[in-house]
Formats: sequence, C-alpha cells, structure tokens
Amino acid sequence: MKAPILAAAGLSLLAGTAAIAQPAERSATPMTRADMSQKAAERFQKMDLNDDGVLDLADSELRRQQRIARIDTDGNGAISAAEREAAREARQARRAERREARGVESDRRGHGKRWKRGMRGHRGMMGGRMMVRADANGDGRITLQEMQAHALARFDRIDTNSDGTVTAEERRAARAAMRAERQERREQRRAERASQ
Repeated sequence: MKAPILAAAGLSLLAGTAAIAQPAERSATPMTRADMSQKAAERFQKMDLNDDGVLDLADSELRRQQRIARIDTDGNGAISAAEREAAREARQARRAERREARGVESDRRGHGKRWKRGMRGHRGMMGGRMMVRADANGDGRITLQEMQAHALARFDRIDTNSDGTVTAEERRAARAAMRAERQERREQRRAERASQ
C-alpha cells in the first residue's frame, strides 16, 4: 500500500524534473559528493512544501493546489480551456528561454512535440520509482537523510573511478548504460510478447 502512495506522491512532486539525485546534469562541470548532497538538500527543501521535514502525500496535495491556483487566473476555482491554453503557452515560452540560454536548438533531438510529451511522462514515472526506492525504511515518508543517502548511492554508481567526483565523461557513460539497459528490457518484452 505504501509503495503506490509514494509512487503517486513522487509523480506529483517530481513531474517534469530530472530525477532527484541525477548527477547527469546538462552541465559539463564536475560534481563532488558534497555538491550532490547539497543539491539533494536543496531539492528536498523545494519539495517539502509544508515544511514538516518529510516528503509525503501532504506535500503532493499542496503542489497540486499550487498548480491549480497558478493556472486558474480568474480565481473561480475552475480551469477553463483558455486558462489551460495560456498555461501551456507560458510553459512553452519558459522552455524556449531556457533552451536559448543554454544555446540549444528548440528541437535538438529531432523528435518534436511527441517526444517531449513522452519524456515528460517517463520522467514522472521514473521519479515515482525513485521516491519509493529512497524510502529506506518503507514508512511511506521520505526524510532529508533518506533522500541524501539515495542521491549519494546514485552518485557512487556513476562515479566509476571512485574518486569522489563525477565528470562529464562519467555522466555520458551512465546515460549510455541506462539507454542500453532500457533498450535491452524493451527487446526482452518484445520477445516475450512474440513467444506468447
């Protein structure tokens, strides 16, 4: 019961973001364990919306309410089609600004809007699984210590030479390994479906 609850909380809390402890940032700057611990603490503070020291469904509900309030510009408690469209356009404008600031083409991977929608869903699902994994004691709530421990465990897996710093090369290698694992799982599922 706790895993689905945490997964739901994770979907809401992490939707649209990179994973909580993902050292594979877009930056080419090396990252140390201390940097990762600090980033996890900063992410935790942002996610702990009610400042009770844990991440749980209460934070998820507050985030949902905040999203609705941002979109409901006339304050009538309902989101109209026009408000939804305005929110979508504003989101696209912010993304375009971020891409421009990074010097990235708007469709750098050549997949267009369909790819972006798919990744948004994928990241949310991945975030939910990560939230469940971060809950070390299985109580359905994540503390700062659990979040930092989970972030550092991911960091250590990517730090292949164990020097306490994750480089751009290690990040690229980790991403490539993850892509290869996903492809292998996809192929296994296809083979299983074909044999049935």
